[in-house]
Amino acid sequence: MNKLANRLRLMALAATVAAAPLSVQSAPAPKLDFSGFELELAQAVSGDFALAQFYGAHDLQPVFAGPDATPRREALRAAVAQAPSHGLPSARYRPASLTEAEVSDDVETELRFARVLSLWANDVGNGLVDPSATDSMNKRKVLPVDMTGLLEGMIQGDPAAALAKLPPQDNAYRTLREMLAGDARLVPPADAPQVEPALYRPGESSPQIAALRARLASIGFAAETTADPQLYDDPLTETVRAYQQASGLPVDGIAGPRTVGQLAGTELPARTRRLVLAMERLRWLNGHDLNGRHLWVNIPAQFVEIREGGETVFSSRVVVGRPDPDWETPEFSETMKFVVPNPRWNVPKSIAVASYLPKLRANRHAVGHLDVVDRNGRVVPRDQIDFNQYSNANFPYRLRQKPSADNALGRVKFMFPNPWNIYLHDTPSKGLFGNADRAASHGCVRVAKPFELAHELLRGNSDDPQAFFQRALDRGEEQWIKLAEPLPIHLVYFTALPGTDGLLHTYPDIYNRDAKLWSAMQKAADAGS
Repeated sequence: MNKLANRLRLMALAATVAAAPLSVQSAPAPKLDFSGFELELAQAVSGDFALAQFYGAHDLQPVFAGPDATPRREALRAAVAQAPSHGLPSARYRPASLTEAEVSDDVETELRFARVLSLWANDVGNGLVDPSATDSMNKRKVLPVDMTGLLEGMIQGDPAAALAKLPPQDNAYRTLREMLAGDARLVPPADAPQVEPALYRPGESSPQIAALRARLASIGFAAETTADPQLYDDPLTETVRAYQQASGLPVDGIAGPRTVGQLAGTELPARTRRLVLAMERLRWLNGHDLNGRHLWVNIPAQFVEIREGGETVFSSRVVVGRPDPDWETPEFSETMKFVVPNPRWNVPKSIAVASYLPKLRANRHAVGHLDVVDRNGRVVPRDQIDFNQYSNANFPYRLRQKPSADNALGRVKFMFPNPWNIYLHDTPSKGLFGNADRAASHGCVRVAKPFELAHELLRGNSDDPQAFFQRALDRGEEQWIKLAEPLPIHLVYFTALPGTDGLLHTYPDIYNRDAKLWSAMQKAADAGS
């Protein structure tokens, strides 16, 4: 026991220092004597860094056990009861284990509530699943929940208010919750007549069509009264169409397998599923100030926006990466730092060896618009190179295009340094911007209105950003202009989001990431139930 006690004392001291960033000289003296409750609690939370950090910094005192903790227990119960409104699985939080009948003053009670709190805080604050586990091109890192701050807020203030701060606080998330609550009305009551799976068309007649009428009526979609309830007549057709519209189904007025399946409750409505996925993606962004000024690139929407105070102050069509595993635009957040007029294009190695090296082997003077550059950045005359001695694996040169109107990056690029070498840029090829589907790049984001974007980004650098930018362009040389007002940029993947009109706007799932995310969320829900 002495060895265990010593180890726990060290753990408590380490947690204290981690929770309060003091110098070694000013660190408090370690607590050396533990009660049985404290020893058991310390040992139990040692595998959960966030909880160990908090309890170690607060002398291993209970938060949830004991009569004084009743308001905290009630607040946690009320919070997890809202799980369905966040698109989260209720069973994951073991609500039956949190009843007052299960409460005592022991460590088991403390741990049961503390572990549910930790799980709930991470799920509703950061998302049910790790973004990087849903897709190889999802590079997003979530900002961890401050468990110490949360628990201190629950102890020192209003526990319900502290818990209410966990979910995203922006308007889009609140609107999605309201929409999800509205979708709940699309679930028929348990006593509503069931409809056998089949295909029911206008003009047909059967007892099942009468059941279809009754089931639709149970959720507020009542067709006009008819002399023959078994007939699939025009009023029923219009009612089915209204239900399909509300459920996010294809609107054709035919009660096919998907419509009947959703009415039966065996399939989640397509619209509801989109809402749940959008809420999860917003939770991944929790901690970022989405009401502050930032760049927003929604890959499926194929638009870039500058948002400020919840309003869009600039927008432009963009071209994003094509749906190929090697060229998809990744999801991540960074900081926009530079505007680069007259950029040189350093051809990515993958493009250089796949697209250009075969041409250079055939004719060393091919692709004459590109310079061949050595490791020291010197341009090498092509007469000095035997391209046939190199393969894709050992090609030692870089290919680079000088600044020009025909440069692949156009006249300007926008840099937010990142490991994947993704950036926004102009392009000499403007034709794609007129297409509805603009997923056609090698991963970077081409901007339809690059000069206007530059003017907006440079407003902190000059009282006349348009003239400032034009002077830089007129020099004809690459110039890295550091933004006086750097701003966050979020490359995101939302196939559905509320618009300023209050309606849900949907976009094509160009990279098929929705199914992967849904599968990951279902696995997490099943694992926790």
